[in-house]
Amino acid sequence: LDGIPNVPPHFFHIRLVVMAVSTDSNPSVVADNGIWVFGYGSLIWKPPISYEDKVVGYVKNYVRRFWQHSEDHRGTPEAPGRVVTLVPHAEWKTMDDYHDHKDDDVCWGVAFKIPGTDVETTRAYLDHREKNGYTVHTVDVYRPNEAEPAVRNALVYIGTTDNEAFVGGAPVDDIAQQIYESYGTVSHVFGPSGWNAEYLLNLAHALREIAPESRDDHVFELEHKVKAIIDRNEQADSQFRTQQTFSGILKVLKA
Repeated sequence: LDGIPNVPPHFFHIRLVVMAVSTDSNPSVVADNGIWVFGYGSLIWKPPISYEDKVVGYVKNYVRRFWQHSEDHRGTPEAPGRVVTLVPHAEWKTMDDYHDHKDDDVCWGVAFKIPGTDVETTRAYLDHREKNGYTVHTVDVYRPNEAEPAVRNALVYIGTTDNEAFVGGAPVDDIAQQIYESYGTVSHVFGPSGWNAEYLLNLAHALREIAPESRDDHVFELEHKVKAIIDRNEQADSQFRTQQTFSGILKVLKA
């Protein structure tokens, strides 16, 4: 991705949502021809290894927010990072939030069709990966300019507002600073996810790629704030290195 440092693939946190092709209301029922996996976080830019098809789409009546703590993939218990979750729009309207969300705004993502042979492995991975406060719910997923959903009764992993890792809103500058300072250190099947800022910057970039019309002001302002922090710290580091080099030269000349 342009403008984002290259890092090994295992440094990316994958936010996954599993969608059953079957319209059965029982989440445990999966069609023989596979499932759909919908990403509203890092899965957008880091798709599953094996998929048969993909669809850019969105869910309605949800607000994407960096209101879920990450104590493993993008932070630690002592210094948790922040990752995205979905908050029902009706519930969000009762909460304090710096950013707006119109009634007709949607949450964009990408759906990937997983072959039936990989369903069991994918579900087991998701259940383990999303164990830090996420539970399974159902939503409908839509394509642009289509009245009917592309997938009905999609399974979605959401950190609800009553889960132990839900931290809620905060001043945008505080959230940006927390994201900038947080790193994941706990190893898992793909290794540690790494710097929390990479998660945010990749998400913002990917949303512009898949949905230029997206009005996700929360994500985009956090991106702007974190980039500013990075720039300030890079300038400070550069000045410090210059001062140290100059000091070293003076010591040599005086020797």
